[in-house]
Amino acid sequence: MRTRRLFLKDSALAMVGVGAAPLWLQRALYATDGQGARRKVLVAIFQRGAADGLNIVVPHGEKAYYALRPTLSIPRPGAGQDSAIDLDGFFGLHPSLAPLKPLWDEKCLAIVDAVGSPDPTRSHFDAQDYMESGTPGMKGTGDGWMNRALPRVEGRQSPVRAVALGATLPRAMRGPQPSISLPNLNAFQVRDPQSAKMFEEMYTKTSDPVLRATGKDTFEAMAMLQAIQRQGYTPANGARYPGGPFGQSLRQIAQLIKSNVGVEMAFADIGGWDHHVNEAAQLTNRLTEFGQSLAAFWHDMGDRMEDVVLVTMSEFGRTARENGNRGTDHGHANCMFAMGGAVKGGKVHGQWPGLEREQLYEGRDLALTTDFRDVLGELVARQTGNANIKSVFPGYAPKPVGLL
Repeated sequence: MRTRRLFLKDSALAMVGVGAAPLWLQRALYATDGQGARRKVLVAIFQRGAADGLNIVVPHGEKAYYALRPTLSIPRPGAGQDSAIDLDGFFGLHPSLAPLKPLWDEKCLAIVDAVGSPDPTRSHFDAQDYMESGTPGMKGTGDGWMNRALPRVEGRQSPVRAVALGATLPRAMRGPQPSISLPNLNAFQVRDPQSAKMFEEMYTKTSDPVLRATGKDTFEAMAMLQAIQRQGYTPANGARYPGGPFGQSLRQIAQLIKSNVGVEMAFADIGGWDHHVNEAAQLTNRLTEFGQSLAAFWHDMGDRMEDVVLVTMSEFGRTARENGNRGTDHGHANCMFAMGGAVKGGKVHGQWPGLEREQLYEGRDLALTTDFRDVLGELVARQTGNANIKSVFPGYAPKPVGLL
């Protein structure tokens, strides 16, 4: 005699196959990892344009920092409302990141400094490609690190197992494992039901097995997301997301995770970090949205953050010395944030190399002491359960940073 659980699972499989499963049945199928535990989720955020890590995580205890940036440096803590927010007596946060300080105090936010790609390129395109492929210096890599990180599983998978908020699928998620991108939840649909039915029949009747599987996954994802849309969503715990694209992307990622539809990985990006001229005001604006969005996501997720880790990255940092236009140029090492209930926060991880001239990379940039693959490798191993980290970052053996 079959148990109720087995009946629900079989019923869900049957109805999902024709795109008709009620959302609560799909939740019964995807809510856990198959062993009864709530699914763990890895969220990756890309700051496109090369964020200025030295003014995001301010080394206010470093004398050379103020000598290198006479007009752009963030004042030492206690110097007024525009001064750095002290973290540990040496490092501080940019004042616009004040919403993140409570997370630091709760030891749920960690920072890795002097981190990044060992490849020396200063090209935005190449550096982003290398970081998203997870293979610095190798242009021939066909897939992305997030796609390779998804464990291969037998049987049914959620059609939104890996989801990116954006107009195109990011490089990090491209590969053989199913993943989808959408500008927003409301846009992922065919508005004309008759057209939708015609396209679905076209895909299901094709003799091409790859095309048939792709179409099936797409229409199942569409049916699932439309069901989520109809339910509406109100962020929990008084969380208020900024109205910009990044804040709304995080809001929808939170909605998807809390809908229990099997999300294991999510991706969003935020552009506008390439500040060659008049950096101060631009960075303040970017960091205001960035900090408020991350803090809103944290509060909205509540105790679900015990199962979520969010990591941030940018293709490279900025020059240690400001330029003649009150900006900074393309640099080398940067900072990464990791946020989550399991994160060993309240600490700046990594080795600080210093900013004296002889300590700078090529005499101009913050030197690299931690490879970004060390950070991502540790998070992948703990969040996805993928123990074969060398296949995620081929040709490299990541060393744990101690974030989890």
